[in-house]
Amino acid sequence: MSKQNPSQWEQITAENPDHSRWYIERFRAMAADGRDLAGEARLIDAMADRGARILDAGCGPGRVAGHLYRQGHRVVGVDVDPELIAAAEADHPGPSYLVADLAELDLPAHGVAEPFDLIVCAGNVMTFLADDSQVQVLDGFARHLAEDGRVVIGFGAGRGYDFAQFLSDALSVRLTPQHTFATWDLRPFTDDSDFLVAVLARG
Repeated sequence: MSKQNPSQWEQITAENPDHSRWYIERFRAMAADGRDLAGEARLIDAMADRGARILDAGCGPGRVAGHLYRQGHRVVGVDVDPELIAAAEADHPGPSYLVADLAELDLPAHGVAEPFDLIVCAGNVMTFLADDSQVQVLDGFARHLAEDGRVVIGFGAGRGYDFAQFLSDALSVRLTPQHTFATWDLRPFTDDSDFLVAVLARG
């Protein structure tokens, strides 16, 4: 089933065609300044066996996917924005990158049939989805996950997608929260936390 509305990211780039280029150059500048851009990827790497199959869902210009590939994992990066995928291929070669909508995720149709040991969705991707597509996206993650695999999703508060609603949506597609943290370096999650990192598994 296709989503009915464009994602919020697609709406932003339609209104401002230069937005994707600005986003790409922003991260290139941070990398050039020596900023630490691999915090999310280090957590995923710590959770993974060597050579794990990892999906970077909403990979953007490839900073997480590229780091995980360089650690020896088999990585697929997916993003709806072809300009971001082109930047990922240029700046972080190695992973398999695909232009695809997470709300319509069907990787076997792209020749990627094997399920994933880990799925990471960082960078506030869940808050850039179309308002009616979050459950659909989570269901797609569940369908592409290995039986004992895990999904790790991080996003901030105040972006139109309530943490409690997200956790309820995950449960509705049989993704059970195993752990919740307030940061990618695993600070405890509390009622006052303004960021959520959730580790989900089948169940």
